[in-house]
Amino acid sequence: METALEKITKKLLLFVLMLGAVIGPALADDNAGMMDSMMPSMKEGGIFLNPTPVFGQMELMDVDMQMVMPFAQPHMPMTMLMLHGYGFFETVAEEGAQRGRADFSAPNMFMADLGTTLDDHQYLNLDVMLTSDLWTVPATGTPELLQIGENQANGQPFIDAQHPHSSPIMGLTLSDTFSLADGDKSALKLFAAPRGESTDGPIAYMHRITGMINPDTPLGHHIGQDVGHITSSVLGESLKLGSFHIESSVFNGSEPNPTQVDLPLGPINSVAVRGIEELDTNIMLMASYAWVGTPEPGIANDQRYSISLYTHTPISDSMTLHNTLIYGGITNIDNVSQLNSFLDEFMLGSAVGGIFGRFEYLQRTPNQLGILGLPNADTGRWVSAVTLGYSHQVAAWDGWELRAGLSATNDQVPTEYQAAYEGNPFSYQFFFQLGGTQAYKL
Repeated sequence: METALEKITKKLLLFVLMLGAVIGPALADDNAGMMDSMMPSMKEGGIFLNPTPVFGQMELMDVDMQMVMPFAQPHMPMTMLMLHGYGFFETVAEEGAQRGRADFSAPNMFMADLGTTLDDHQYLNLDVMLTSDLWTVPATGTPELLQIGENQANGQPFIDAQHPHSSPIMGLTLSDTFSLADGDKSALKLFAAPRGESTDGPIAYMHRITGMINPDTPLGHHIGQDVGHITSSVLGESLKLGSFHIESSVFNGSEPNPTQVDLPLGPINSVAVRGIEELDTNIMLMASYAWVGTPEPGIANDQRYSISLYTHTPISDSMTLHNTLIYGGITNIDNVSQLNSFLDEFMLGSAVGGIFGRFEYLQRTPNQLGILGLPNADTGRWVSAVTLGYSHQVAAWDGWELRAGLSATNDQVPTEYQAAYEGNPFSYQFFFQLGGTQAYKL
């Protein structure tokens, strides 16, 4: 039987090997394939790219992924490889003898985008998103009080824990982007993904700048917020006309099994639509709706709603306040007619250091949390969580960086839940974060 030290050592080794594979190509040759002046905003690298840079002539922001993507221009052929990813190695300690636990976890993600122009107005791109969560996250999930969603390998639900994401393939998407006008970057993107993102919910937490600094997954992850970011059998489009985007997709609604290594395809039985308006270079509004068929066994359908607002406010030449405000709603899940969630998260910082925080207010039922003996066990009660933390750059090289950070979370639960949670518990984290962004012109 493995000792606790052996388990921790194995997880750390897997984490280091995976991130070594990510960073190795960037270190192999400092000059090989480096970007030239046509895409200046990609040179900055680091985990946290400026979300509103001054774009080069051949750049277009992919709003969903929050990545700067190539934009085809007449007589400027190109082939690009872009890498982005990060991983945490975190230690978590939670208050409460009944629910709290202490453990190590290493959630992570890595993206590789390979694309090429086909003519003066067309860019073909293959995006692969990978993770080793299944092997670097505890079998019972990353500790996170009040978090729920999906089942463990033994069939028991994850309660007070964040499930691993589908491993090793989180996403596999082929897209074709057609430029419609040179002046305002209007474009039409068509995409297909055996596993990808449906066009509903806000920008997924692991892609938005206010979310990727925090090792915790939002508690509203499955309440109309990020549940569609890993979806099977997706066909979709994203049309950008000036500052307005309209996106739609059809897909299979069944949620993936996070403890299986697979890439299942299912019949298309769901539809989603999302509208995005760039109100200003530093303000963006997003709203979405999805009708989802057979999301879980025994559930015929559900509906998902979201509204989100993103702002980036310069404080000084080197410091910016980033803020994300989200409402998410979902119907017909866990025997509840509707559940709602609200989130506000921020990051105040520069490339070197950042203070981050998150406030969440959402509904959880006694049955979802495994609290027995309460009346109306399928009626949602309001719970909340407040997180405050700090992340600091320890080292940086060639577009990659190592950061260290810490955070504390206080959960507030209704009187009915306080016996199970022994009051309103605190959780504490210390973490390292390793990753970055780089682009290569091939």
